[in-house]
Amino acid sequence: MKNRNLFQRLQKKASSPFGRITVLTGARQTGKTTLIRKAFPDYSYITLDDPITRPDYARLSATQWHERYPVVILDEVQKLPALVDSVKAVYDLYPESRFILSGSSQIFLLSKISESLAGRAALLELYPLTLPERLTESWEDPVRPSRLIKLLSGKNREILKGIPQTEPDHAKAERTFSDYLAFGSMPAIIDENIEAHEKREWLRDYIRTYLQRDVRDLANLRELEPFVRAQKALANLSGELLNTSQLAKQSGISMQTAKRFVHYLELSYQVFQLPPWFRNQKKRLVKSPKVHFLDPGIQRILLGRSGTLTGNEFESAVVSEVIKQIKSEALEVSLYHLRTLDGREVDLLIELENGYIALEIKSSVKVTQSDARHLFHLDDILDKPLLQALLVSNDQRVHLWEKVTAVPAAWLLA
Repeated sequence: MKNRNLFQRLQKKASSPFGRITVLTGARQTGKTTLIRKAFPDYSYITLDDPITRPDYARLSATQWHERYPVVILDEVQKLPALVDSVKAVYDLYPESRFILSGSSQIFLLSKISESLAGRAALLELYPLTLPERLTESWEDPVRPSRLIKLLSGKNREILKGIPQTEPDHAKAERTFSDYLAFGSMPAIIDENIEAHEKREWLRDYIRTYLQRDVRDLANLRELEPFVRAQKALANLSGELLNTSQLAKQSGISMQTAKRFVHYLELSYQVFQLPPWFRNQKKRLVKSPKVHFLDPGIQRILLGRSGTLTGNEFESAVVSEVIKQIKSEALEVSLYHLRTLDGREVDLLIELENGYIALEIKSSVKVTQSDARHLFHLDDILDKPLLQALLVSNDQRVHLWEKVTAVPAAWLLA
């Protein structure tokens, strides 16, 4: 069992005056149930996944809820949205009551929970495992922050110096990163004893379950085939600028439907839209977002591909890992990509209060200073200082070129 960064933060939030209703959401099979049952062993546990027992809970009054379940976990709460009104009533009538609500999508949150529990509920999100989480051995094994997180936290500017191969944990980090690129980081399939074909079969089943349950139940789609086409087309566009016109054409749907499908994929934690940075009014900058799949294993199964990743696939894998780590650490940063109309681009721009950290991402096993050319002279464009410029790749060496540091992806992120 792997430890999760969210474990202590979830416990702290749920025990605070502002966490009497704590909502944990995230994609299906990311470990929400395991986490909340481990974090709150003294809470009553109710799953609403069973249609037979659901009506029994729907009939309980606020007083009955409080008497029977003063502190309770309600899992898969999106299956019975009307129950949120009961939670609200108990919350308002009984100040000592506490609820942990869990669900596998934000879609239901946008309607029932946001309407009924506004100002009452604290929201936390659980993503697939990060690389530092994968390197833990148990719930008691602390999650050690990656070099990137240390850099973003301003703890140690010297952490990007050294020889990765001489460090005792680097070989394990490399193996973990390689498995992540091939199969993603869904908790059910990270065990190294699981055969590759079994991992791929699990991912295929996951996609079928996601389509048949999450999408159909939560988005009320009458036909899944157009959504399936759009999902596969978007997987092929991961790491590129989001062009809804192109997506609509490839999927055989209208532009409005394409936008709606992307929205569903984002709400259900399948993709992430990386907004453009365009504050410099003197430069001609691209204003379209980039789209990234949040799990490379799911993306590759959708595309029916294995083996070496394309440049765009590698970029999405690195960006999604950065996103997961930042969100699991609850860091107050903003994320962008930057592209000028004359072809200059930065794959990931991380904005801190006092400046930016820029990442250019290459899948190459051997990089040169030319690969970092877009990272030079960014101060001419940005509105705050460039604190660090990183070229992230599969090259196992660390290079220093003026203000640019080239680092191995696994060394930076694990």
